[in-house]
Amino acid sequence: MYQSNREAFMQQIKGGVAIIPSSPPAIFNHDTEHRYRQDSNFYYLTGFEEPEAICVIAPEHPEYKYVLFVRPRDPEKEIWTGRRAGVEGVKANYDVDEAYPIEAFDEKISGYLENADVLYYRLGDNEAVNRKIINLFKRYSQLRLRTGKGPNTLTDPTELLGEMRLIKSKEELARIAQATELTAQAHLAAMKAIRPGMYEYELEALIDSIFRKHGGRGTAFPTIVANGENATILHYTANNCAIRDGDLVLIDAGCEYKYYNGDITRTFPANGKFTETQREIYQVVLDVQLAVIETVRPGVSIDEPNKKAVELLTEGMVELGLLKGEKEKLIEAEEYKKFYMHRVGHMLGLDTHDVNKTRDGEEHKTFQLGMVTTVEPGLYIQPDSENVPSKYLGIGIRIEDDVLVTETGNEVLTAQVPKTVEDIEQFM
Repeated sequence: MYQSNREAFMQQIKGGVAIIPSSPPAIFNHDTEHRYRQDSNFYYLTGFEEPEAICVIAPEHPEYKYVLFVRPRDPEKEIWTGRRAGVEGVKANYDVDEAYPIEAFDEKISGYLENADVLYYRLGDNEAVNRKIINLFKRYSQLRLRTGKGPNTLTDPTELLGEMRLIKSKEELARIAQATELTAQAHLAAMKAIRPGMYEYELEALIDSIFRKHGGRGTAFPTIVANGENATILHYTANNCAIRDGDLVLIDAGCEYKYYNGDITRTFPANGKFTETQREIYQVVLDVQLAVIETVRPGVSIDEPNKKAVELLTEGMVELGLLKGEKEKLIEAEEYKKFYMHRVGHMLGLDTHDVNKTRDGEEHKTFQLGMVTTVEPGLYIQPDSENVPSKYLGIGIRIEDDVLVTETGNEVLTAQVPKTVEDIEQFM
């Protein structure tokens, strides 16, 4: 998979050289680091999971088109932080044309750049490498005036890699399928386990443990377990409140499996039975979600699901008495944003909110075979909202599934988690 990704990338950057650094470690507190997670683009091209590494892709180099600079073996440090591949391990196991210790980067890189016109590099979070690249580019800008050699253009490769990552390969889809399966199993377990009086963090712990127990790397993002009015906070992650009888609970959780992600949201009653008021709002959101999923198919504008969601949710808000007026005027004035503030979905892959460019100029791109997107409409009625029926105050509902674009339309990868009122109540 990684070799295929590199070959496709090389076709995109002919005449240039790409330098892709690994993610720097992130500090948890003081001298303790978070569990390491590799940069998505670096991983996409290499499959290498260690920090302090740099990938060089040089399609025109006569010998070494793919090179990794990595940490050397260090027995003393490995006692503390785990084994390293080292230069020899990388040569043996990562299909490189050449490998060097990371300390050799400054010395060796000129041999790859001197005949390149374009240097592909993203000025990202790795400040140490950023400084190296900026200094390199300044130096070559001066040298080029005398020798005519070296890069005279610095280009961010993120857009190129983002375009490649939009269409998932067979192996990527297999990983996403496993990520969505584990995500679904965790949601089902939470719906079975929930009882009024539990705390949100108890469900969070259950969900996250299922991801790890079955081979996931962990959570794709901090798990959201939002009881009652907490569900009106879009990215609520405190998860420290008691779950009350009669309240709805919104769970937005996803598993990361071999760097690929699932992402599901379900909203359901803590006691297993919707009230009539809860059912009214829930049915509006569900009807919108089902209708929007139908728009996901090859050749349809990527913006069409969002336009459909806004139209149908605005209609629903008028029916519920949340908004008053003509639908078209309400949409034009963006009145719906009082109760629906986000877009209806995002691409899914190596990142939960996967990289993508949704338009070329004013023209929106279209769905293509092999894309994976979420569909997640919602309604969020703040407890202090004005001029709305009081029975709806403090209710937040979101329903989210992961949808694969297929030749004939789409496949809902997360359909095994119930979402109709009847199916939820029966399952619980």
